[in-house]
Amino acid sequence: MADAEVPTVIADNAHVVYRVYGSTTPGSGSPLASFKRIVTGTKSAAVREVHAVKGVSFVAYRGEAIGLIGSNGSGKSTLLRAIAGLLPVDRGAIYASGQPSLLGVNAALMNDLSGERNVALGCLAMGMSPAEVEAQKNDIIEFSGINERGDFSSLPMRTYSSGMSARLRFSIAAAKRHDVLLIDEALATGDAKFRRRSEQRVRDLRKDAGTVFLVSHSEQSIRDTCERAIWLESGLIRADGTTADVLKEYETYMRK
Repeated sequence: MADAEVPTVIADNAHVVYRVYGSTTPGSGSPLASFKRIVTGTKSAAVREVHAVKGVSFVAYRGEAIGLIGSNGSGKSTLLRAIAGLLPVDRGAIYASGQPSLLGVNAALMNDLSGERNVALGCLAMGMSPAEVEAQKNDIIEFSGINERGDFSSLPMRTYSSGMSARLRFSIAAAKRHDVLLIDEALATGDAKFRRRSEQRVRDLRKDAGTVFLVSHSEQSIRDTCERAIWLESGLIRADGTTADVLKEYETYMRK
């Protein structure tokens, strides 16, 4: 159970709004038209606002694993990016303990470098010492499973499939204890064996007193790793409670 005395993320009536600049006027999107707007200081005639997250409020506590569920376009990934500080909050506020880590951002991978070199750079980017990197490098590669069909760790990342890249990215991010770890669909990659390893790693991170947010379209992954779920629909929280109760509501809604 989470330690109710130690909140790690607080969302207080948070709104996230995208502004998409453009116009339906023929030729308005051309380089010449854009150059004219820069020179004259005028703005595009059309500005479309997308209200992706609408007044979301919740408190996450140390030791919790929280599943974010909802249909496509419901605001789940947008909310994760706002928690990570990658998107500004238009109104309200999001407070976080320490620096939340969004899986795949802190461990940025470079296509021209080998998987092994990317492991080292990714771990250093997360603040690990060279000695810690050397001690964990082989375990990270083994966990990712990229060498199960050959010595891919010595090959450039551009030779990897999207699934291999995602597994390595998860393995790097999960090698370090995080105050708040945000995972967006990473557990959907790989075979059943890797998914089981990943889900167990999420449980281990919780035991280390971190907080994990997991976005997944796999209800089974949410059931197996999260004791709490938040259901977002059209940018609004429809339910927040135990995973079993929230998934039951969500499944009833999806069957309508």
